[in-house]
Amino acid sequence: MLIAGFPAGAWGTNCYLVAPAAGEECVIIDPGHEAAEGVEEALKKHRLKPVAVVLTHGHLDHVASVVPVCGAHDVPAWIHPEDRYMMSDPEKALGRSIGTQLMGELTVGEPADVKALTDGARLALAGLEFSVAHAPGHTRGSVTFRMPETPEIPSVFFSGDLLFAGSIGRTDLPGGSMDDMLASLARVCLPLDDSTVVLSGHGPQTTIGQERAANPYLRELAAGPGANADAAPRRGM
Repeated sequence: MLIAGFPAGAWGTNCYLVAPAAGEECVIIDPGHEAAEGVEEALKKHRLKPVAVVLTHGHLDHVASVVPVCGAHDVPAWIHPEDRYMMSDPEKALGRSIGTQLMGELTVGEPADVKALTDGARLALAGLEFSVAHAPGHTRGSVTFRMPETPEIPSVFFSGDLLFAGSIGRTDLPGGSMDDMLASLARVCLPLDDSTVVLSGHGPQTTIGQERAANPYLRELAAGPGANADAAPRRGM
């Protein structure tokens, strides 16, 4: 399997291209702010043909390049219905202005074909399978994507802004909820095998085992009532 990832834009949001191998069809995950050029470079380098864009949530640092990327390759975008409005109204999603200069660098709106992600769905795209888990907390429509383990590679978990190396997503923007975040971490992340590779929306690669041992939020959940992770930073836009 081929996974080509790069950080893009003002927030260093990780965009991923996933394919069975070079020269094959691929899925693009979270083409955010200023990601279109990097997507085209990765497509050319690895000789890939996109068949879909899938989105972990609707914040503009994850969706700002959806319209140009989908338009250039005539592919659909998949997003949870509760976050769909953010593509057309990014400032409402943030509860504040993002500034006219930055807005001038964005293509606000929806691509021609938008499809709905649902909890428990299994997407068969580009010869690959992605299991979808609804994971609210950072936004109401946040989701994760997990690829199954094979004899050659461990399971791969695209966590969006749910789980980071050493931290979790922020919950102070519209639609965020710390209670929902902790419930999603417990339901979606804790049951995963320690060997599961975590590719998040920001920052470096990690594993569930590393986060179970060192991430204060997962440690608190695993330890049960009485633990305290309040001092740990939270990330995301």
